[in-house]
Amino acid sequence: MEPDGLHVSLGNYSGVIADALAQARRDNVVQRIWSKDASLWKTDAAHQKIIRNSLGWLTVASEMSAVADDLFDFANKIRGPGGFKHVMLCGMGGSSLCPEVIRQTFEQQSGYPKLLVLDSTDPDVLSSFANQVDIDHCLFIIASKSGTTTEPLVFYKYWYNQVKQRRQNPGESFVAITDPGTRMVEMATEDNFRRIFLNRPDIGGRYSALSYFGMVPAALIGVDIRKLLSRAEGMMRSCSAESAGEDNPGALLGAIVGECANAGRDKLTIVTGQPIAALGLWIEQLVAESTGKEGKGILPVNGEPLGPPSVYTDDRVFVSIAVGKSDGETYRALKALEAAGHPVVYRSLKDSYDLGKEFFLWEFATAFAGWRLSINPFDQPNVQESKDATRELLEYFTREGKLQEQTVLASDGVLNVYADEQTSEFLPSTSVLEALRAHLAGVRKRGYIALLDYVEETPEIEAAIQTIRTHLRDRT
Repeated sequence: MEPDGLHVSLGNYSGVIADALAQARRDNVVQRIWSKDASLWKTDAAHQKIIRNSLGWLTVASEMSAVADDLFDFANKIRGPGGFKHVMLCGMGGSSLCPEVIRQTFEQQSGYPKLLVLDSTDPDVLSSFANQVDIDHCLFIIASKSGTTTEPLVFYKYWYNQVKQRRQNPGESFVAITDPGTRMVEMATEDNFRRIFLNRPDIGGRYSALSYFGMVPAALIGVDIRKLLSRAEGMMRSCSAESAGEDNPGALLGAIVGECANAGRDKLTIVTGQPIAALGLWIEQLVAESTGKEGKGILPVNGEPLGPPSVYTDDRVFVSIAVGKSDGETYRALKALEAAGHPVVYRSLKDSYDLGKEFFLWEFATAFAGWRLSINPFDQPNVQESKDATRELLEYFTREGKLQEQTVLASDGVLNVYADEQTSEFLPSTSVLEALRAHLAGVRKRGYIALLDYVEETPEIEAAIQTIRTHLRDRT
């Protein structure tokens, strides 16, 4: 099976995946996705309302192709002698991940601005970004689907005040990307932004790569978005309603990751190489946020150095995405995993512009996998909860001048161990080492350990995190 460059080795899972695709044909799953039939995923009215307002990604690539000339014209107006030297996109999550993939994948085009993507409120990160740009020649893109997300609004206020101190018309240095009718539209209008791009409201943030959220920053730095979108449209045709089985790459990939997750192989290990290594960041959020709900989910593992088969249990699926073929060492490692019985999927891309294909492929596959998992892949039940919790923390900090204090379970003067009430009951407080040992000993079969490092991304920190993750993987 190699539809549109998708090669798979499924081992013992060939049968269940073939059965899933056969059921998809009987139930007209692909056709129902394209007809936006919300009952494919859920039967209750509340879920169906969300789903019907979340499927604009199916056709947005063609719509963006129709406005590509306008985006090119805008890009040409802001560059050149006396124009902008930097473009800084300020956003979070789905509004910033595709631009970050674009930034890391495409080299700076001659005569076009350099792209920076700000998605952290860490003061060190903000200071670093301020030192990298000439504020007088920086175009700021404030990207927020809802127009109310805290971080983009903070970025907007901070940079607007900085620019306001230096020029009479600060709005000329700002662009907004948001949904129609949001508070962001009002603020951008009031402050005379250079341009406001209104995105289709029926596209969720993590499905927005091929919309204005991804294509505006790409065009502004000289990426040939016509070519990128053309590749996406090619994948749209490959995943069309006329291809309902294993000849449909989106259905096949969705059946693999969904059915393997149902069988306990819910750790989707993404293996990418240069120049498209950053793609895994975007896939990670798309798959995790779309499938993690109702006690189910697919856990993406991105950027992990491959190990020998002996360090993995039977909870993994490996997906290799490479321009051309994977390098020799990576290919040999994948073949060893394949020989050991792990499902392995290989994606071979022509060049960096095949990112357009991958964006659509993974969106379609994720929607299909949602059907296999019997969940709604388009809602995000904990997002508002998270926003409310963040708002409460910020209000407390504003009021008290400090964050809420937590009880330290153990400390060695450098490291502190904190735990909620339930966890602290079985963790010793004698030392940091003993507390960590007890915590790691509690990892169940097919469980996982998450390292959530909210610090500035530097090569040194990245190397340290990789060392920690491989040690934990190989010893637990």
